Amino acid sequence: MNYSDKETSFIVEEYNKNPTRETVDELAAKLNKTPKSIIGKLSREGVYRRSVYKTKTGETPITKEELVQLIAESIDLEIQAVAGLEKAPKAVLKRLLERINDESETVGDYTT
Repeated sequence: MNYSDKETSFIVEEYNKNPTRETVDELAAKLNKTPKSIIGKLSREGVYRRSVYKTKTGETPITKEELVQLIAESIDLEIQAVAGLEKAPKAVLKRLLERINDESETVGDYTT
């Protein structure tokens, strides 16, 4: 048995107070375990939260294919009707989607 009940309770309690990688590293140092072992134990206990990847700008990543799908849906077209659009630069696709959404909101304002 790698962890006593007391250690398990301590790990879970401390991690729940501050669920970060730094907490994992601190717990590993305090209990003379590896961070991987602590993460494994927290996972088995059902409390570990994997960090979510963010882009350099702090956004949740989205693929160009997903952007094209959103654009097609926004202008009420089948995805095949915009085939090849995914080859455009990502920044262009984002601007296009933003513009379509802005136009949709403007049209909505006139109809209400």
